[in-house]
Amino acid sequence: MSATALLAAGCSHSEPAGPSPIDWDLPTAQRYHRLATYPVYLNRPAGEPAETETVAEISAVTEDGNTVIYTDATAKRVGFIDITDPTNPVGRGTLSLAELGNDDDQPTSVAVAGEHLIVVIDTTGGDFANPSGRIDVVRIADRTRVHSIDLGGQPDSIAVSPDGSFAAIAVENQRDEELAPPGGEEGDLPQPPTGFVTIVDLDGTPQQWSPRKVEFDVEAARAAGLDTPEDLEPEYVSINSRGEIAVTLQENNGIAVIDGPTGAVRTIFSAGTQSVDGIDTAEDGRIDQTGSITDLPREPDAIAWADDTHVATANEGDWKGGTRGWTVFDAATGDVVWDAGSSFSELAVLTGLHIESRAESKGPEPEGLTVTEIDGRPMLLVGSERSNFVAAYDIGDVTAPVFRQVLPATNGPEGLLPIPGRNLFVIASEADDAQARIRAAVTVYGYGDAFAADGGVPAFPSIVSGAVDGVPIGWGALGALSADPMDEDRLLTATDDAYGPARVLGVDVSKSPALIDRELVITENGTPVTLDIEGLAARPDGGFYLAVEGAEGPGNALVSVAADGAIRERIALPADIAAELGSQGLEGVAVDGDTVWVALQRELSTDPTGVARIGRYTPDSGRWDWYGYPLETTEHPDDWIGLSEIAVHDGALLVVERDKLNGPDARVKALYSVEIPSAAGVAAAADQPPMLAKTPARDLRPDLRATRGWVQEKVEGAAVAGNGRLYVVTDNDGLDDASGETVFLDLGPAADALRGGR
Repeated sequence: MSATALLAAGCSHSEPAGPSPIDWDLPTAQRYHRLATYPVYLNRPAGEPAETETVAEISAVTEDGNTVIYTDATAKRVGFIDITDPTNPVGRGTLSLAELGNDDDQPTSVAVAGEHLIVVIDTTGGDFANPSGRIDVVRIADRTRVHSIDLGGQPDSIAVSPDGSFAAIAVENQRDEELAPPGGEEGDLPQPPTGFVTIVDLDGTPQQWSPRKVEFDVEAARAAGLDTPEDLEPEYVSINSRGEIAVTLQENNGIAVIDGPTGAVRTIFSAGTQSVDGIDTAEDGRIDQTGSITDLPREPDAIAWADDTHVATANEGDWKGGTRGWTVFDAATGDVVWDAGSSFSELAVLTGLHIESRAESKGPEPEGLTVTEIDGRPMLLVGSERSNFVAAYDIGDVTAPVFRQVLPATNGPEGLLPIPGRNLFVIASEADDAQARIRAAVTVYGYGDAFAADGGVPAFPSIVSGAVDGVPIGWGALGALSADPMDEDRLLTATDDAYGPARVLGVDVSKSPALIDRELVITENGTPVTLDIEGLAARPDGGFYLAVEGAEGPGNALVSVAADGAIRERIALPADIAAELGSQGLEGVAVDGDTVWVALQRELSTDPTGVARIGRYTPDSGRWDWYGYPLETTEHPDDWIGLSEIAVHDGALLVVERDKLNGPDARVKALYSVEIPSAAGVAAAADQPPMLAKTPARDLRPDLRATRGWVQEKVEGAAVAGNGRLYVVTDNDGLDDASGETVFLDLGPAADALRGGR
């Protein structure tokens, strides 16, 4: 039985999935298009090393919509980016808070009021018992401070009323997460002083602006059922067209509504608890969607007015809760009119953005949330801090939001900034770790036909999963790709050990996006196993060969699998070859008649630097022949070059070669053609292998850049399907030290895509 026949047969572990539960293929006029991804380290001051940590958190935009201003609490400054051309953001430098106050000052939020920038600043300096802060009013034109207002506490967010008459600041007076109050655990409340809201009237010149303090009634908060009402901690504010301020009290699991003009607290209510089924709650290396949470407090972070009578919250959670979704409340009564339940987590699974390392905590962790208007209809956007995406919903009916689109971001999307006058949307991401090759960035999207580039920008998602009995097929970390020998419009792929158990997945490439609609669990002696599958080749007579990478050389093996997923044979590499491998071993496998080809990712320790090995295995005799493959070089001091995939096409070997770099640093992401050797190779690690000649077939960097997202590091799968088209896929590393975006490229007919390289 062929691999495809088995995968479609409906036997154990390979039930055919239904179609995707979501229509992903929106017309260009009804979707956001990614226009640019700008790493903010490029906007650093002169002389600052590129590896210095610098982030983008909360952002605002000038009234003309042309300059994005973002907070960088890590570097203690605010940055300016010109997006006059949204496809080509240009850094316009930074303003250090040391120039406005002292070296310990940190910006927490920013807002624009006319020609002025309001910078919200935490001056606490780690003294949680004595919190302090201020706002600095900066003239945008020359970046000079024209006024300061003491806030009397440690601030978090700011919002300016739609009519520009006042601003509201959440003064959180946050807790010390390492302090245990009397009778409590570390990080518990109460930790006085309590927080409050400051309203700043924006009448006249900034020197005339005056603050008003709004305090909450403890007994009213207690009666509403808030947690630890004696220590309220305002987190996020939003203002509607009627001048009403909605504020989350995250650690207290509460929401308050304040009348802005008078400062009167109109209502305060609990965000309540939520039970959610059908989610992954165990950090066990498996995408197991049978878990549940019971009666957890929502603990909302961001809040926005869905309309003038309803508020929506992103239920990130904090020390006690988090319900992995978002909720719409009646702002007057506190009644829940809609809740996302498990659907937000399911979006992450369907798009390969599930983060297993957060399964036991708060999953995708919705944090940022905003509302804008598109084509006359309200659109809500909510960000996943851990799964690195923003989901867009039509909320024309607040009781029945309609999902529209997933927008990928770089790591840790924090600030969500609509620019409705230009139909733009900006995401600021806060995670930055140069050593791990994660860089904070500002991503710009544009809505509608006007932003659809000539020829189109590859849309996200480019590959999704279907669902079995309503449960999405879990996937990610796709490190292998193979043609399906029995169906020209299908491919086979596999997850590596970022997710277990090991599975072969069937992909329908006639769908847009490509659809993962089958899964086959790999078993040994009847038990599912976890394997680090880096290469996959389907055999015409049924079954597969898997290239399995080991943590060390002897753990590498060529694994023969039957059509039902059972391991038939583990074929070890020759002992002397395995002994000279490091942690990067078997990476690709291909079948050519009675011959199996494998690619080793890195050099053997006995081989010259810059020479990897390609092996030929003959199953009938058990013979191994080894050949040398010359690797490219880069000048980056921390880089290395290796092989990621091997396939047989048009009488030659097609090899994926890549560097370790990503983003704007990426130098080598390419396909090369290698003539299949007729002569014997060497058998031993100590023997110098005959060198193979390679020919450039395609530079993949332009294809990866065409998404206008972060150029992914791990191009790990390539195959020519029976339909003659060339497909390439990136490994998202299961979101560990990676943005998590999977790029699945349909590069068109291979005869054209590989002609003479690019």
